[in-house]
Amino acid sequence: MALKISSPVFKNNDYIPSTYTCEGRDVNPTLLIEGIPDEAKSLALIMDDPDAPKGTFVHWVAWNIELVDEIPERIPKEYSITHPLTLNQGKNSAHQTGYMGPCPPVGHGVHHYHFKLYALDTTLDLPQNTKKEDLLKAMEGHIIEETEIVGLYKRD
Repeated sequence: MALKISSPVFKNNDYIPSTYTCEGRDVNPTLLIEGIPDEAKSLALIMDDPDAPKGTFVHWVAWNIELVDEIPERIPKEYSITHPLTLNQGKNSAHQTGYMGPCPPVGHGVHHYHFKLYALDTTLDLPQNTKKEDLLKAMEGHIIEETEIVGLYKRD
């Protein structure tokens, strides 16, 4: 079975509920994971918005995610998490640790939020100021499989 990411709160290429945005509680949505390869040692996740006016805006960077079938809603916005699951989180484009919900400019149209999941053959030793580019570089040569789900959001 191929690696797959989904969510019980939005379908691929459908709208993300406002609860998970700057207009709501700004907490991460639940993400469901299937088909983790047997040789995987950890998972990594990058959420970004390529439609942002000043170039791609990174909303979430996480690595050393334990091999679980669910990333629950409301992960604390801290570097090192051990509950409700184990993971590390880096800096988003606003220089904050953890998840930052969709918040496109009013009237800018529909934005596409890519939740990219990576199965890795190792764990990564990265500092708390890690950004997307740092994570991508550290993952080079260690990605077994990857998948994504895309959520939409706009503010009128």
